[in-house]
Amino acid sequence: MFMTRKNLEEICLMGEASLLDGLRAIDRGGIQMAVVENHEGKLAGIVTDGDIRRGLLSGLPLEASLMNVLNPDFYYVSPNAQRADVLDTMLARKFEQVPVLDSSGRLQGMHLLTDFLSSRQRGNSAVIMVGGKGTRLGELTRSLPKPMIKVAGRPILERIVHQLVGAGISRIYLAVNYLAGVIEEHFGDGQRFGCEILYLREEEPMGSGGALSLLPLDLTESILVMNGDLVSQFDIEAFFQTHENRGAAITVGVQDYKHKVPFGCVRIEDGCIRSLEEKPILARIINTGIYAITPEYVRQVPREFYPITRLLESALNAGDIVASHWVDEWVDVGQPDELARARGETE
Repeated sequence: MFMTRKNLEEICLMGEASLLDGLRAIDRGGIQMAVVENHEGKLAGIVTDGDIRRGLLSGLPLEASLMNVLNPDFYYVSPNAQRADVLDTMLARKFEQVPVLDSSGRLQGMHLLTDFLSSRQRGNSAVIMVGGKGTRLGELTRSLPKPMIKVAGRPILERIVHQLVGAGISRIYLAVNYLAGVIEEHFGDGQRFGCEILYLREEEPMGSGGALSLLPLDLTESILVMNGDLVSQFDIEAFFQTHENRGAAITVGVQDYKHKVPFGCVRIEDGCIRSLEEKPILARIINTGIYAITPEYVRQVPREFYPITRLLESALNAGDIVASHWVDEWVDVGQPDELARARGETE
């Protein structure tokens, strides 16, 4: 989602423009900035009203060239940048606007933070399970909750929150237990992340689903449930569409998983080897730990240690629809090798 190049004509200037031209363009555009293009049509830099104000205070006249105050070292993204990644960067670096450039450096549009945060709000809430100890990661989680481990400079949980906010989910519940104070201190009430964050506090570990029993009983919309140690990229709107279109009680995010057996395998019949297969690759469809669940099924969760898979089994046994939705990008960082892969340290 971004303003197209056609809608940005009022803030586009050439290098010969003056400070006064810049002020007028900023006033016309209403997004607190203007852009300067060179004669090849490439974006030379950006200028804000603050840049011009500082130039005037330093003694520059209004007739002076904008090139005197231009910022040529600006952050930009490509047209195919993921929405959640753009929002993550804008919130982290306090950007109000981010230009969109093609591979030639020509302006294609502009991301605006106000557009992200005022986009269509979903009535659905989300629950992120962040109470586990992450013991498989050893020393890394001795004093840090697993969801707070950084990937590409940001805590995993913060990336998930930004992804949800970018999809129009404004109420997020964090189910906390182990080192809960670290998480609560970082996220607070969620205001600085553009959402409302509430906490489901597990006095004792409640498993992958038990914390759902701590939700308000007056839910009217299906909720999105995710594990807090996932580095994923998926279309949340499409996920809910699958859930609603199928009339599902529960929808599960799924993905292909392949494992290469490091040994040669044999097929045996009647004590004799019938065939050989050298280091085969086994393929399965796996549960990614991402769910959409109707209020009726949320209310079935007992206030005790409760694996969420038991809720799926309950729906299947009742003959209700348990739908699947493909998740394209997904890494569970619960193990050291998967964390290394998420960080780009291995392939």
